[in-house]
Amino acid sequence: MENNKNQAYYEGFTKPIIKTGRWTLFLAVALCFLPAIYLWIRYGALPPIGAILTGWFLIASIYGSYYFIEPISFFPILGVAGTYMSFLAGNIGNMRVPCAAVAQEALKVEPGSEKAELVATLGIAGSIITNLIVVTIAAIAGNGLMQLFPPVVIKAFEFVLPAIFGSMFAMFAVKYPKYGAFAIGLTLFLLGVVKVLPVYILIPVCVFSTIIFATTSYKKKAKQQ
Repeated sequence: MENNKNQAYYEGFTKPIIKTGRWTLFLAVALCFLPAIYLWIRYGALPPIGAILTGWFLIASIYGSYYFIEPISFFPILGVAGTYMSFLAGNIGNMRVPCAAVAQEALKVEPGSEKAELVATLGIAGSIITNLIVVTIAAIAGNGLMQLFPPVVIKAFEFVLPAIFGSMFAMFAVKYPKYGAFAIGLTLFLLGVVKVLPVYILIPVCVFSTIIFATTSYKKKAKQQ
């Protein structure tokens, strides 16, 4: 019975999501080249190949590790549909993941379950609609509003992203204190004692080490039961 339910869920939800998600993301990638192609055709503005490759390698050296880190580390919360939606809409770490996590927490669904994936999908969809409305308002009136704020308020915006990640970590660490203690302990050790790892190595080490630790602990606990 359980296998039939899983198969029905895959055929009715997951499979169509994968099919649609693939072509929408490939279409988005293709559309990203349109401004550059227009400038090339309309004005003949084409940088040398060496400059293009240099720029690509600079970006890849900075953000290349995230190509592997983010899909793996965010997938347990986002699910299949949420992953496609989030990587298409952007603002993954600072908006999509928190919205999905809060929605799952509010409805008390089991992390990694099919219900959790459906709840995350709805939470992400709501965040995208809200984000679109807010960004549109900000694009029209944001500059004028920012000029009205005192400098201390402008300075506070620098702490928004760390505050979001900190609250997310606290939310999950309370539920899984052993994993949270391992993650924060390893990070502090690498930052405070080792001090030689660059960020693009430090983040994968912390993420994958915590995943391995959590997986090993879970399997050991399952065997004991």
